[in-house]
Amino acid sequence: MGYDVRNYYAGTWTDARSGMRFESTNPANYHEVVASVSLSGREDVDLAVAAARDAFQRWALTPAPKRGELLFRAAAILTERKEGLGRLVTREMGKVLPEGLGDVQEAIDMAFYMAGEGRRLSGETVPSELPDKDCKSVREPHGVVALVTPWNFPTAIPAWKLFPSLICGNTVVLKPSSTTPACAAALVEALADAGIPPGVVNLVHGPGGDVGEYLAIHPDVDAVSFTGSCAAGERLHSLLAGLHRPFAAEMGGKNAILVMDDADLTLALEGVLWGAFGTSGQRCTAASRVIVHERIHDRFLEMLVNGANRLRLGPGLNPETDVGPVVNRQQMDRVLEYIRIGVAEGATLAAGGGRYEQGPCADGYFIQPTVFSGVHTAMRIAREEIFGPVVCVFRCSCLEEGINMANSVPFGLSSAIYSRDVNSTARAERDLKSGLVYINASTIGAEIQLPFGGWKSSGSGHPEAGGKGGALEFYSRTKVIYRDFSGRLQKAQID
Repeated sequence: MGYDVRNYYAGTWTDARSGMRFESTNPANYHEVVASVSLSGREDVDLAVAAARDAFQRWALTPAPKRGELLFRAAAILTERKEGLGRLVTREMGKVLPEGLGDVQEAIDMAFYMAGEGRRLSGETVPSELPDKDCKSVREPHGVVALVTPWNFPTAIPAWKLFPSLICGNTVVLKPSSTTPACAAALVEALADAGIPPGVVNLVHGPGGDVGEYLAIHPDVDAVSFTGSCAAGERLHSLLAGLHRPFAAEMGGKNAILVMDDADLTLALEGVLWGAFGTSGQRCTAASRVIVHERIHDRFLEMLVNGANRLRLGPGLNPETDVGPVVNRQQMDRVLEYIRIGVAEGATLAAGGGRYEQGPCADGYFIQPTVFSGVHTAMRIAREEIFGPVVCVFRCSCLEEGINMANSVPFGLSSAIYSRDVNSTARAERDLKSGLVYINASTIGAEIQLPFGGWKSSGSGHPEAGGKGGALEFYSRTKVIYRDFSGRLQKAQID
């Protein structure tokens, strides 16, 4: 029996006004219904936004340390429910159970971290150039914030947006991916059980092109945070441009790992396999390109092919599984089409390359871990985000050429280098044009206490996560206050 997932607004779980529903299914077994879900329409969005607007003033005036106490309670509840929530992530999204549990752990970490920010939320106090005058800045919330989130991290990414938004004093309306609605509902349920007041957190479900867009441009929404595809993010950017509404978008990636000739190849192999095939390649930070120094290219390619061929496909709840399914049929067809494009472009299919339908994988969306060699930077598979278990291997003659190849794509989210030369890694961290750079580690594994965001087509607006310089900067706005207690008119620079 699947979960019954409904909308949540004004502190009440309720069916959509239309009475219509849709289903989410297990990508490892598409016959298994994970949840029956209320299909929201514009009237539901209106009600959710109205509830958030009604609750805003009370929540904004709640002292930030008190808001933090509620987030601490939510963190404790999520910790108690971690095992069940992790299994739900695996059933609804498909990633292997250790990754499903890690998805929930990121939400827990973010809840604890942002709860602590309730006793900081610091501005600045600076000296005035005039006597008997002081100057300071403080943080204030925007108001109602719309949160539009994807399916690949169905608990973590909503948490990345919810908790900093709430600690800053905003109220929110969350519109999660229609592919993973039960995971989002479980997160909201934890917040409700923690005692978050009615209307502070609201939840609607439905397709991004209808429900998500309507929510983002709603006249009573004050700011929008989006994570998803470049196409959807760029469309939202164009819709919001004339509304002068704060907008943060975290979008795609085409991330590269450089493997230099002095690298620890065993360590580099582990990083590439994890970066390329973890979450079945369905991370915006996935390592979809590997740029290998020509002196070790053939040797490392052989190691990579053997490693990819050893990975075991299967349902994510099976403890022996290394790689689970992709999330749905649409994503499977997209990835398989890119594999066909790569072959047509002249790349060499060195491993994998097809759907896997044997044994327990017969009724799921499984794709063999795929390795292309002989890839050139002008190929589509070298430049476009595939978002599946596909990695392209390139050959470079030196560090400078490798860095130039890594920087040659429209994206700039994450990059990595494996080298034991401190000077090479120093040049790489300086010259790689991406928001995240890893040294002797894979392109995935960001920590919540630092900002997360990309350059170029990978993102716009402001990074997620982190404190100073990160999410708090987006979910609050700065007010500068000058207080003159001289008792006379002072004319600043004129005086």
